[in-house]
Amino acid sequence: MKKFKRCYIEVTNICNLNCSFCPPNTRDKGYMSVENFKYILNKIDKYTSYLYFHVKGEPLLHPEIGRLLDISEENNFKVNITTNGSNISQVKALLLTKPAIRQISFSLQSIETYSDNQEKEEYLKEVLGFVKTAIEQTNITIELRLWNLETCILKDNPNTYILKIIEEELNLPSIMKDITTNNKGIKISDRIYLSQSETFQWPDINIEPINTVGFCYGLRNQIGILVDGTVIPCCLDSEGVINLGNIFETTMDEIVESKRVKDIVEGFSNRQVIEPLCQRCGFRTRFDIE
Repeated sequence: MKKFKRCYIEVTNICNLNCSFCPPNTRDKGYMSVENFKYILNKIDKYTSYLYFHVKGEPLLHPEIGRLLDISEENNFKVNITTNGSNISQVKALLLTKPAIRQISFSLQSIETYSDNQEKEEYLKEVLGFVKTAIEQTNITIELRLWNLETCILKDNPNTYILKIIEEELNLPSIMKDITTNNKGIKISDRIYLSQSETFQWPDINIEPINTVGFCYGLRNQIGILVDGTVIPCCLDSEGVINLGNIFETTMDEIVESKRVKDIVEGFSNRQVIEPLCQRCGFRTRFDIE
């Protein structure tokens, strides 16, 4: 079995939206070249079989997204894409022909960036139109994310408007009753999943630590690579604060076997949060033991 269940590859850190839940990154903006992408796949082949086009940026903006998916298939990788869905109509036909795609996760909370109800409805219908076609014509699994709740106690669901459109467009029976008592993902149709959850705090090295006790899957079953080749523990180190090395300068073997990586993993095994950035990560607290 390969070490990592997922490897996050930031094919671009450029995004076309400015969502409140996603802090802007301060790194130089760019797209990963096809050549660099090929190089990375060659270096991580023995470590994972699953790629996640996600850290910062909107992956479907990449001008060579089709080629990246083809290269992934040629090298026997399965791809998971996280997208805001804003340009799905432009890439719909292309995505439907790419067997490398295992799953597409739509961050529907991005709807907040649309100014009026007509724009919001058009956005949702474009995304859901793709969902229907993808289910009919491909083997792609769909995740609809609404990670915008203030609390997991859903007495007054702020997403009622969105959920009603999902019901109508996908011709589903009422799904409200299934999601008003918890924030866990539920299956709403064949290969379509709905995930509601609380808004989380991105790690920020400049804030006060949340705690120093806890657990995380970073470097245990996942690893990330930023657009410039910087290797990071997970998809939330969006500034590359925990720089484990650069894949264009260091081998993956050297990175994975480094003392810093081993210390991080051992720390989490003992419920000790070693890295200062990890101590300031709100998402990590989802794995805390009550």
